[in-house]
Amino acid sequence: MEAHELIKDAFGRIRDLVNMSLKDLTVEQLAFRPDEQANSAAWLAWHLTRVQDGHMSDLAGREQAWVSEGWHEKFGKAANPGDTGFGYTSQQVAELRPSGPKVLVDYHQAVYARSVEYVGTLTAGDLDRVLNEPRWNPMPTVGVRLVSVCSDNLQHAGQLAYLRGIIERRHWFPA
Repeated sequence: MEAHELIKDAFGRIRDLVNMSLKDLTVEQLAFRPDEQANSAAWLAWHLTRVQDGHMSDLAGREQAWVSEGWHEKFGKAANPGDTGFGYTSQQVAELRPSGPKVLVDYHQAVYARSVEYVGTLTAGDLDRVLNEPRWNPMPTVGVRLVSVCSDNLQHAGQLAYLRGIIERRHWFPA
């Protein structure tokens, strides 16, 4: 198996977990937070997709789907490529209230498709390319960045699945 196939498989597993965790949730369930400082299912799905969109678009040398495909409009947000949710306050997390799970799933699917398309073009040598990011020592490679994105996304997808379990146990899930 080639390295790019492993990364594509990881992105597919993230996509499947996001889809499963969001399936049939109501707007109220998407907004549920176990306490006022916790993240909602909507925020977790949006944030992990924004992170993937940002990093993968940077690696591919193209504009983020958030801007180029108008996803920001579907979320009622500005076309700010730097807005990924990092540093959000509790109020900002609460304000992310999409119209339902479909927009989250569709945005994630669009980013997934772009990600695996790009990853499919990579050779083993491409993975060793050092990124010009002197704030890191040593500076990361494309391969290191891909693993970082997968790691971050898998952690948030796991949080999303856990949160769905909490929602279901509260009997908020439709019968």
